[in-house]
Amino acid sequence: MKIVCRCEDITEEDIIKTIDEYGCETLAELKQLLRLGMGYCQGRTCLILAAKILARKTGKTLDEIMPSFRPPVVPVEIGLIGGEDGE
Repeated sequence: MKIVCRCEDITEEDIIKTIDEYGCETLAELKQLLRLGMGYCQGRTCLILAAKILARKTGKTLDEIMPSFRPPVVPVEIGLIGGEDGE
């Protein structure tokens, strides 16, 4: 059993079963059905692995499956986004 998403305890078998049962073709569909990428790491570890599985099952390329990432790509303190100077 290969764990893909440690935060939500989702295995490769769970992803394949969901793709087969529901005909998923996007990561968004997998996220809705499995909570994939919604744990503590917010998909930093599992989304690329799930995208590779989805690409293999659907015959699509990774470019077709992976969404473009919007900043911030790394964690940022909320005070910095809100404009607080920390004093």
